[in-house]
Amino acid sequence: MNDKRVERLWKREGLKVPMKQPRKGRLWLNHGSCVRLRPEYRDHVWSYDFVHHRTDDGRAFRTLNILDEHSRECLAIRVKRKLNSTEVIDALADLFILRGVPAYIRSDNGPEFIAEAVRNWIKAVGAKTAYIEPGSRWENGYCESFNGRMRDELLNGEIFYSLREAQIIIENWRKHYNNKRPHSALGYRPPAPEAIVSMDQRPTMH
Repeated sequence: MNDKRVERLWKREGLKVPMKQPRKGRLWLNHGSCVRLRPEYRDHVWSYDFVHHRTDDGRAFRTLNILDEHSRECLAIRVKRKLNSTEVIDALADLFILRGVPAYIRSDNGPEFIAEAVRNWIKAVGAKTAYIEPGSRWENGYCESFNGRMRDELLNGEIFYSLREAQIIIENWRKHYNNKRPHSALGYRPPAPEAIVSMDQRPTMH
């Protein structure tokens, strides 16, 4: 069968050649996760995502988890019954005051993250947004990994009788995660170990 006959049959059956899809370059990390933007230094790329849970009375609450992808430090966990785009801006603003503005902020395409007010505000302060491809949650692998650890190590084993109790326990866990919990990707060191100064090293008053 030659090429011309194949072409005639193709046309007779009404078949169409699928459009070529643009090739997408990806960066693969050693542990197999896929990201489009590799964090190269502290405060280069932050990422954020929501986690859903419930208090003992059945009422839902959400956590907004914000990470520094390079250091693996959890910068903040905001816990509220409802978290909208205004809360996202407020949480980021608090961190920008404390740490400065990152180069990029990575997230999925949730309505709170792609809201025009959020995108315009992030642009105005000098950062850039890095949205993952829809349905490609592995591209936000740092946050997905953190969310899984948080659920396995904390949420699945705790009963929260009130929102306030959830806020306190989750914040204590965040501090432990940053300051004491060993992280395999960091040579089994915590993301932000506490600095301990002995009594004889403290400066003396003159």
